[in-house]
This record gives sequence, C-alpha cells and structure tokens, in this order.
Amino acid sequence: MAARTNNIVALLQVAAGIAALCVMDALVKYLALRHGAPLTTFGRYASGTIIALAVWQWQGRPRLAPGGLKAHLLRGALIAMMALCFFWAITQLSLSLALTLAFVGPLLVPPLAALFLKEPMQPRFVIAGLIGFSGVVVAAGGVPDLAGTRLLAVLAAVAAALLYGLAALVLRARAAADGATLITLMGAVVPAVLLSPALAMAGPVGGIDLALMAAMGLVGNIGVQLLARGYVHLQAQVSAVMEFTGLPWAALLGWLFFDEAVAPATLLGAAIIGGACLWAARTPARPSLSPPPVQVP
Repeated sequence: MAARTNNIVALLQVAAGIAALCVMDALVKYLALRHGAPLTTFGRYASGTIIALAVWQWQGRPRLAPGGLKAHLLRGALIAMMALCFFWAITQLSLSLALTLAFVGPLLVPPLAALFLKEPMQPRFVIAGLIGFSGVVVAAGGVPDLAGTRLLAVLAAVAAALLYGLAALVLRARAAADGATLITLMGAVVPAVLLSPALAMAGPVGGIDLALMAAMGLVGNIGVQLLARGYVHLQAQVSAVMEFTGLPWAALLGWLFFDEAVAPATLLGAAIIGGACLWAARTPARPSLSPPPVQVP
C-alpha cells in the first residue's frame, strides 16, 4: 500500500512539474519575441540560479554525492543547447505544435534508459508511449507542413527533444543521489554560465520584463524540483509517458495568451494521451531507488 501511495504521489509530482514548465514556456515565448531567444534563455537560468542558491543556502548547503560533478556539467550543457533550440522554436511555432514535436524525446527514453540505466525495456511502456505519440499526431492534425522557414523551427524543436531525452536520463540517474535542491541548482547555474555571452548583445530590458524573467526562473525551478522528486520513485519509462500531459497545458496557454486556436483534434489527442498515461500508471513496476550512474565521458 505504501509503495502504491508513493507511486501515486510521484505521478502527481511529475504531472505538476510538467504543468509548471508549460507555464514557463509561455513566459519564454512572450519574452523571446521581445528580446530574442539567447537573452531570454540566459534570463531563465540566471534568475533560476539566484532562486536555487537561496534555497540551497536555506537547506544547509548540501553537497554533491561523489561522482556527481561531471554528470551535472554534462546535463547543464545539454540543457543549455536544448533550451536555445526549443525557446527559439516556440517563437516560430505555436506552443502546442512545438511541444508536439518535442515529444520525440520521451519516445527515446525507454531504449536509452535500458542502455544507460539498465532498466528493462518493458513492452507495456513502449506501447503506451506509442499510443501517447499517436495522440500527439492527432492533436497536431497530422504531420506538420515543413515548407519554407518552418523547417528550421521544426528541426530545432526535434533537436531539443533529443537533447531533452539525454538530459532527462542524467536527471533520473542523479535524482536519488543528489536530491532535488542540488538537481535544481546545478541545472540552472551551469546553463547560466554557458549562456552568459548573450549579455554582450543584450539591449535594454524594462522593469516588467525583468520581473517576468524572475518569474520564469521561479516557475522553471519549481517544475524541475517536482520532476526531481517524482523521478526518485518512478522508472524513466513511466516518467516518459507522463510527458504527454504537457500538450493540453500548451494548447490552453497558447490559446489564452497568444490567440493560438485550439482545434477539436487537439482535444481528441489530449484524451488519447491521457488514456495512455493512465494505462502506463495503472500497475507500475517496482521502482529502482538507486539507479546506476550514467557513464559520463
């Protein structure tokens, strides 16, 4: 009973974390349209670093477990590249379509988890992932048109998905050893340092936009904290299927703030995605609380 309760709480944490990151994406789109993707990306992680440092100080300055630094440097570099690609893509595409393309990433998690984390690739999770992705295709109204300048945006979103899948595996491998506080801090400070050259090309940023950048960092950190806590109790394959719950949030936020129409197909796709998530979560396999570390070159 206790294990089942832990799994339900973990699923709710992951779902809430994904919703928080969708809110962050909406803030990112607004700011990136005004200030460009590089500066907006730096602002997200710079503000996230300040907030994460305060939490780290308040919680007694926890230290990384042995072997964690290389893994977090790798994850930080992956996050920086992923964010640049995805944040630029959402300035060119609707939030729901950009997230649809990003769902290529979760489909890669089961084979990558089997390779790096030694998790058995269970057919049920693979099938649930494919069902969830079919819901994404339905929601998008079929395969997107790649003509014209949209091609670069589509490629950027797909590249971000691949980078996200790799970064998620490192997060999954370090979640139990380092804890949510350090996961969040390292996932903000490393990208902020790598993206700091964007300041050289920055123009003036008003007070309201600075406040929105701070809010972007706060919401992003909350999302990462929730994901890190949920990942401790879930296999990566279960977490991957839960990623599909982001589509309804992206469609809603795009409609509310950017006047992006929500087609009936999006609602049907969301229903398919929800069914896949519920099926995958129905009888979760026994979690591995201490997964082997990712092999970092």
